[in-house]
Amino acid sequence: MKTQKKTKIRILLVDDHIVLRMGLVTATNGEPDMEIVGEAENGAEALEAFRETNPDVVVLDLRMPEMNGFETIRLIKKESPSARILVFSNYADGDEVLQAFREGTLGFVVKEMPLEQLLDGIRKVNKGEQFMPPEISARLSSCVISQLSPRELEVLSLVARGLSNKEIANELHLVEGTVKVHITNILSKLGVSDRTQAILAAVKRGIISID
Repeated sequence: MKTQKKTKIRILLVDDHIVLRMGLVTATNGEPDMEIVGEAENGAEALEAFRETNPDVVVLDLRMPEMNGFETIRLIKKESPSARILVFSNYADGDEVLQAFREGTLGFVVKEMPLEQLLDGIRKVNKGEQFMPPEISARLSSCVISQLSPRELEVLSLVARGLSNKEIANELHLVEGTVKVHITNILSKLGVSDRTQAILAAVKRGIISID
């Protein structure tokens, strides 16, 4: 009986520094489960290369000439909502990390991190999983916490306790409609689509804790 050959993760690499691209091509091609199928040095080239190669994972920088990484992510996701994107950048303050995930990024790795972090991120993102190293999570947490109002943090903690909108309204002496507005804002700021994801994201980022 023939064993089925494992399919390699097909990667599109987008970065305006050719030396870095060359290094990553060497590193990833040395992995038995990865191959670079395309390269681009700016967003416009990335979009064209994405159409031509249909990669499993797009690894891209945020700061590039002509079209920045955020706009590139937005256009790729508009064209292919299922596209799996991993940001690989020198710049990772909380606002940039948050915006990248809001645009549809699944993972974020800083260039100063060990190469293994990037390879691990590629594998996780290829599976459709979110990849957020602790250093990135910490930056994102501080950014999100600063964006959530004190009342939204209260509502979020009560959501985590399993209270319904009506119960939260009673607890905080609010009308139920106001609670709904707060929850909508919380979901938007956390970049998630439902209450369960909000709880998981908040716990993972250290915004709340569950006893």
